[in-house]
Amino acid sequence: MATTCEHEDQIQQVTSSGQGCKECVELGDQWVRLRMCLVCGHVGCCDSSKNTHATKHFHATNHAIMQSYEPGEEWGWCYIDEQMLDGKPLPHPSQSHR
Repeated sequence: MATTCEHEDQIQQVTSSGQGCKECVELGDQWVRLRMCLVCGHVGCCDSSKNTHATKHFHATNHAIMQSYEPGEEWGWCYIDEQMLDGKPLPHPSQSHR
């Protein structure tokens, strides 16, 4: 049985910060997959990417909830509870990236 994430109240209707990882774009670097913060809309690269900007964003801001920013993927993650938000209704980003 799934437990409830205590941080879901942080989720906002957000607009993505861009069509790619904000920091990687600024560095001229590449990423593997993208994640979007559901508190502020920051788009960062996943932990499989060498720069791990999505997780670095969490550590810098304490914004606990993110979701995949990949087409066809509708799951989220709470960094604090280390829990998937799979199957829960998550907001869709206001800006498509592909």
